[in-house]
Amino acid sequence: MPVSIKDIARAAGVSHSTVSRALAHSPLVREETRKRIQQLAVEMGYSPNIAARSLVTKRTWTLGLVVTTIADPFVAEVVRGIEETALDQGYGVILCQSNAEPVREIAAVRALREKRVDAVIVSASRVGDLYLPLLEEIQVPIVLVDNEQSSSSVHYVLSDDLQGGRAATEYLLSLGHRRIGYITGPMENKSSENRLRGYQEALRAAGVDPDASWVGPGNGRLHGGEKGLLTLLTLSPPLTAVFCYNDVTALGALRYARQRGLRVPEDLSLIGFDDIAFAAYMEPPLTTIAQQKYEMGRLVATMALELIAGHDVQDIILPTRLVIRESCRKYEQGASHN
Repeated sequence: MPVSIKDIARAAGVSHSTVSRALAHSPLVREETRKRIQQLAVEMGYSPNIAARSLVTKRTWTLGLVVTTIADPFVAEVVRGIEETALDQGYGVILCQSNAEPVREIAAVRALREKRVDAVIVSASRVGDLYLPLLEEIQVPIVLVDNEQSSSSVHYVLSDDLQGGRAATEYLLSLGHRRIGYITGPMENKSSENRLRGYQEALRAAGVDPDASWVGPGNGRLHGGEKGLLTLLTLSPPLTAVFCYNDVTALGALRYARQRGLRVPEDLSLIGFDDIAFAAYMEPPLTTIAQQKYEMGRLVATMALELIAGHDVQDIILPTRLVIRESCRKYEQGASHN
């Protein structure tokens, strides 16, 4: 026989309503009592009847999540923060991958609407251009990951990409570099735009006029790093350092640099963005700008749950920090850098 709320109430020595409130994480139940009841529910093998619960609460107890690809280490860590936070509050997560394809992104949002999710979380670059109006039609809370939109119906948690772009470039400038390139991410993505702005602002503040030819096209993926560096290596005189949109881009750039016989950091300094797990294990270990990836996911999920509960929320911008490793070195005039 399935374990019921009444069975848990009997075992815990509390009322049926107290168990219901505890399992719904209600603040009306003392934390000690709530934890004891939740632990007892796990031990007894209780499984809630979601369909019945939905009829009473008018909720499906699910969050919809749209990402470009789970293969991106940055996205994977954000998703972990979202899922663990949602599960802790009794919510499931429906994950959709778009692979940054417009048709698939729109199809994913429509599928979530049909599933009647209680909120939608979006970590995808085209949200503003393609389907923000569609998201607004769903009439459920919408939270963006590492993106922002000027819409009263949409909220966001993001990193301070402008500050991060400045910090990366300022570090290279502090090492004596002046000819510094930038390999972009998807330019429809505001995070790439803001990192580019931070890079340009730091150069100007140091008295260096940003040259448009110093910006190489990338897409946030390995082959984007290769393509971007290919473009930048055509410049003469050569660049001495390159700031990459993310760590995956930096890995692609590092691979291409080696194919061209360039040593990092002896011939070319490289700096990334994200501080994904394998950045410290690259050869050389990658200097990068760290984002609070798991925390971003936790805050996004918490914000979605607060909105579902009818509470007001404030958009959040998280600070980044420089992580110095071994992929950058001091520029010495007259040394070989090509």
